[in-house]
Amino acid sequence: MLPQQCLLCAAPAVAQALCADCYTRLPWLTAARCPQCALPTGDGSICGACLSHPPRFHGVTAAFAYAWPLAPLIHHYKYAGNLALASVLAQALATRLASGADLVIPMPLAPARLRSRGFNQALEIARVVSRVTGVPLAASACRRVRNSTPQAALPWKERAKNIRGAFVCDADLSGMRVAVIDDVMTTGATLNELARNLRQAGAIEIQGWVVARTLPQ
Repeated sequence: MLPQQCLLCAAPAVAQALCADCYTRLPWLTAARCPQCALPTGDGSICGACLSHPPRFHGVTAAFAYAWPLAPLIHHYKYAGNLALASVLAQALATRLASGADLVIPMPLAPARLRSRGFNQALEIARVVSRVTGVPLAASACRRVRNSTPQAALPWKERAKNIRGAFVCDADLSGMRVAVIDDVMTTGATLNELARNLRQAGAIEIQGWVVARTLPQ
């Protein structure tokens, strides 16, 4: 097989969509971050926001900061349909996973957006994470039942209200530790709303496994 070109620098990239040099230059998150929401903290302790307003999920693991040059790669993956990037992103995330789970659930995509895009970016990442970690994938355990304005188009303070009532979980998750897979986490409002449904379905622990975490400016 002929080598492909790195998506960032056009150098040969034999095994994946990025060359080894560009892969190491991605904005990897440091270890000192809040164990609950994955925002950087000085000593790795829980941040003030999570202490004052505890989320419904128990913790978040993220591989990268949502910054250049990762941000355009994720954009290219989601909106240009470059599915080869799913493996790169998922395997990077898998290297950071320390806590276990009984089930992997991809963040559901709104039906209209799924028809428009043709695939659920979280599901494609979840397939690879499930294969690498051995954690079973429950692709249809939860559904998004309400279309709403894309979260990225809204101010941060409006996102929790926008996503309220958007999900339904059909599976019995009694006593299970669940990991929700997504590509980017910004405010955590979407994960928090899905976590509410997962708790109602019986999940006893909910982790967010996300490729990238948006950091405050």
